[in-house]
Formats: sequence, C-alpha cells, structure tokens
Amino acid sequence: MDFKDFELIYKENRSEIKNKSNVKLKLIDIIGEQNVSTEDVDILAYTKDTSMIAYNWTLQGIIAGLPDFITWPENVTHISEILKLANLEKIPVIPFAEGSGVVGGAIPIYGGIILDMKKFNKIVDINEKNLTVTAQAGINGMNLERFLEAKGYTTGHIPQSLYTSSLGGWIAHRAAGQFSTKYGKIDDIVLGMELVLPQGELIKFKTMAGASTGPRLDKLFIGGEGTLGIVTQATLKIWPIPEKRALISYTFASIEASFKAVREILRENIYPAVIRIYDQSETNRHFGEVENAKDKVMVIFVCEGNQKLVDLEEIITREKCEKNFGVDCGEAPVEHWFETRFKVTETSSMPAYKLVFDTIEVASLWENAAKLYHSVLEATGKVRGNLLITAHVSHFYPNGIGIYFTFGGVPPKGTSDLEFYQNCWNSTIKAVLDSGGSIGHHHGIGITRSHWMAEEWGESMKTMKEIKKLLDPNNILNPGKIYIDTWKGGEK
Repeated sequence: MDFKDFELIYKENRSEIKNKSNVKLKLIDIIGEQNVSTEDVDILAYTKDTSMIAYNWTLQGIIAGLPDFITWPENVTHISEILKLANLEKIPVIPFAEGSGVVGGAIPIYGGIILDMKKFNKIVDINEKNLTVTAQAGINGMNLERFLEAKGYTTGHIPQSLYTSSLGGWIAHRAAGQFSTKYGKIDDIVLGMELVLPQGELIKFKTMAGASTGPRLDKLFIGGEGTLGIVTQATLKIWPIPEKRALISYTFASIEASFKAVREILRENIYPAVIRIYDQSETNRHFGEVENAKDKVMVIFVCEGNQKLVDLEEIITREKCEKNFGVDCGEAPVEHWFETRFKVTETSSMPAYKLVFDTIEVASLWENAAKLYHSVLEATGKVRGNLLITAHVSHFYPNGIGIYFTFGGVPPKGTSDLEFYQNCWNSTIKAVLDSGGSIGHHHGIGITRSHWMAEEWGESMKTMKEIKKLLDPNNILNPGKIYIDTWKGGEK
C-alpha cells in the first residue's frame, strides 16, 4: 500500500518525523516489538474515527489523518515512557480505544503516535457495599455492562455506541447514555480515576461519594479528549438491576406541547430513566405504523427501579401527558425503540448513495428550547443541497435538554463534501448560539466544534489554554483538538 495514492485531508498540518526509524527502535525498547507497528494495514486502520464524513472519504480514497506509529501499551509505565519520549522528540500522541467518536477527536491530524488503550481492559474491583466498580479505561462498554449484569448491577450508562465504545472514551467526551435522565452523564457517574499527565507523571484522584477538599481538579480532565492527560482507570457508580420497568408512549400535536409535558414531569422530581421526544419528521420515519402517530410528536418513556416507585412515576407521567393533551399509544413504540436502539444502518448506508450526513447534539435551557429547535430547522434547511433536517430529544434535566439534530443532503455542483458538511454544521451551531444554547451535549469537541470554542467559552478560553500550556508545554497530547492551535512543539 502506498499512501501517496490517497488524498490526505489534513496534509497542511503534518510534517515528517526526523529519524523515524530511530524513534521506532526507542518505542520497541519501551513496550516490546509486538506492541509497535508501522505496517501500512495498521496505519490505515487509525487514519479516522467514526465521523460520518469519514465514511464518504473512505469510498473516495481520501483519508483524514496519517499516523506514524501505532502502539499498544500494557501498563502505566509504558504510557509514561512513551510520553517522555514524545516530549523529547516533539512528537504528537493521540489516545485511541474503540474509535467510535464522531467529531474527529481521535484523528491524528499532525501525525505522530497512536496510543491504543485496548490492552487496558481489566475490571479491577466491584464493591457492592459502596455500589462502585473500578475498571481500566480501555474496557469495552458492553463487556463492562455484561460483567455487572451477571452480578445483578448496571452502571446505567448505555450509549448507542455501547458495543463499540470504551470507558476512557466516555470520560474523554463527557458522554451520555440512553438512560441519562435517571442515572446522569458519565461526569455524574465517575467517582474517582487515575491518569498520566502529558509529561509522564501519574496522578490519582481518590474515590469519594462527596468531599470538600478544594476545587474539583478531577473534573478538569473529564471531557479533555486526551489533551490534558491519559485516563488509565476509573471508579464508577453502579446500581442494582431494576426490579420493574414501565413502558409508556404518548403523541402530541406539537414539539411545544411535548416539551411542556416533560418539563412538568421533571418539576415533580420524577425521573423516568428514558425519555425521548421525536419531532414530526422523525416520528413519521421511526413510528410510521403506529396509529395516532402520523404528523405527530412521539414521546416514549421508560420508568424503572423499585416497583412501588415505578408505579408512582408511571401515574404522574401519564397525568402530565394527558393534561397536555397527549394521546396514549401503548407499549409498542417503546418496544420498537428497545429493538432498534443500537442499529446504525441508516447512518452507514448514506455514503453509498453519495449523501453527506451527520448528527449534531446540542444543549439548551427550557426557556430557549423551542426557539432553538425551530431556528436550527430554519437555518440548516436553507443550506443549498440539504435535503433533511430533523430532531429528537434524548437527554433531560429539570433545567433543560440535550437535543439531537440530523441533517443530510447532496453537495451542490462546485461544492465539495467537506464544504457542504461544514456549511450545515456552521448554520446549525450559529443558530444554537444565537438561541442561547450550548454547542455540544455529549459527543465532545474534537475537530468539528473546535473553531466555535472561543465563542462558547468566552474569556475562560484563555484560562483553559494557559492550563494546557502549563501541563503540556510541548503540545504533545492530541494537538488540534478543543483548543484552536497550530503545532508549536518545535521541529519533529
């Protein structure tokens, strides 16, 4: 395989590493020959993550980023020594596990060393009295959940990517699972962790349910996308497997009516584990066979836990839905969701039809939610070539929501896939910011959102850049992500 035959999207960022063969020998000396590769087939496998546009590029013979070395460390010392070498040689290091991120967070836009965490896959401890599990960061999400379920527990963290994501990836992107309304996002679930800082030092954050011991430094690293440290192990909350589940669905005449019903449920301190609102377009697409669903807004609920509590939650959920003129559609729509919730065939089939497609999840307070929804549909619907802009809401708080948009279309003549993709993204994010929303809810920043971070964070962006420079003066760890930067680590 000759990578000269591929078009490289981020070629302007990349420069060749000097003494590449010598660096490889040093890596082999640190972690063993079996844990280092420069084989073309391995290099190709790590040129992208699961960003939707990367599927199109693959079919077109285009690659996003080109790493120089693939490594599979087996312990903390391996990671520490690799980072020390990278600092010495001024080589980027990009953490990688399952590669299921969708915002380009694991794309090696500057080349460098891929640090694949898959060998960090052990469950260290389960503590049934404390209701915690400790596991290494590279463990596959489904493997962790199966282990817990066999013992009668769950983390409550069930993302759509459960089969193809890792604990470390969840922490890196501040992920949210399908049951987040009851159990929280991963930043609510993590109680302690250990990580390796950019220059090779190991730090540990003690596992505590709550404490008052100064600022929460550990929270700084959750959502860091491997730019501030490499998480190696974490301790999470767990819960007993629910005693009972209630499956509930209602349709509403408008998105506003569905928002009002759900907001009133949460105001009562009632937290269905799953709440999902589908706008009219997505209801027609996913629930077209359901009576009373055509051109309506479908809302599904899953209440789970202690039987008495579930019974009460079901009563109040139904009361609020019916008060807001919801129409009961029974259990079938929820059962359909359970059957299809991990399927992504719709997404993966788009490139074959030469469609450019993606999803964008954002956040809003309740007071701005309806305005934000309509503004995005209007703005992104006007992008030339766009054929689809729909939404569902899958994460809820008493104070607001996480809302998930889907767009797809065909680039107009003279417009590249990437230009069209960026036009749709930019129109969506601008409408979100103009409506008082936040540019991301649970997929992270990566490359796709990084150029909006200064507007999202305001003056605090300067402080975050200073923290990055303090911890990582050579800009070794995952450069080009979260912070808009150019390579300033010296000659490679």
